[in-house]
Amino acid sequence: MSVPLRRSGTVAVVGRPNAGKSTLLNALVGTKVAIVSDKPQTTRRRLLGVRTDPEGQIVLVDTPGLHKPLHRLNKVMMGEALEALREEDIRLLVVDVSVSSGGGDRFALDLLAHAPAPRIAVLNKIDRVSKASLLPRMAALGEAGIFEEIVPVSALTGEGLDALVSALRRHLPEGEDLFEGTTVTTADPRTRAAELIREKFLERTREEIPYGLGVLVEEWKRDEAKNLTVVKATVVVDRDGHKGIVLGAGGRLLREAGTAARLELERTLGGRFFLDLVVAARPGWREDPRFLEALTS
Repeated sequence: MSVPLRRSGTVAVVGRPNAGKSTLLNALVGTKVAIVSDKPQTTRRRLLGVRTDPEGQIVLVDTPGLHKPLHRLNKVMMGEALEALREEDIRLLVVDVSVSSGGGDRFALDLLAHAPAPRIAVLNKIDRVSKASLLPRMAALGEAGIFEEIVPVSALTGEGLDALVSALRRHLPEGEDLFEGTTVTTADPRTRAAELIREKFLERTREEIPYGLGVLVEEWKRDEAKNLTVVKATVVVDRDGHKGIVLGAGGRLLREAGTAARLELERTLGGRFFLDLVVAARPGWREDPRFLEALTS
């Protein structure tokens, strides 16, 4: 009796901002590796999530949302997404079916049309719509003529995820695993800490703040005497007037976000942490190439 060949490879997870790409990646990996927020442009860099099972290994590459860039930061983000479209084995377009189709979807479809096959479309958030409203969206994607498969799912409830995994396996190349079987992400602890801290501020700030908010981990050291890891980080905003908003009255928002980030760091990475957070205004940081390199490296 022949043993089925393992299939392993990379999948570029792309789509408009807020399509649910990071939620989908976390659901497929089975643990949280990407931060999640209802704010647009939460994902700023490519992030790998690894799913390993007896049939093979699926390496999911989460990317920034597809959009027309206005700042240097946005251009860097789009560069990450476009590079993933060119390089990975499969291109997975995530579409939010709970919002109407528009120019952003046409922009994404055009990018996918010029990217190599195979291409799979995922209709996400089907838990928010009726089956009747889902059929026209599936038909429209089918008429585009660029997708090998179209799979409806809910990353939140898990509906359709088994079918999606099967679809991905059908199009992955045969081969051995790319990473050790215990790997769930390649992101280093400093990067994960910076992203988790940023997530907690995204959850607590108003619409205009997230675009200009970044987190830079300045120091990471082990305190053996206290059996904890000390993380010093700067929360950067691009306007002087936003500094007080991020701090909150009497520093309350800073403390709340810092506590939430520390607890999640301890759950995610294990061990005890001490977070030392400061807030700094750096007007124009989204256009500063050196600062962006430090922030996204």
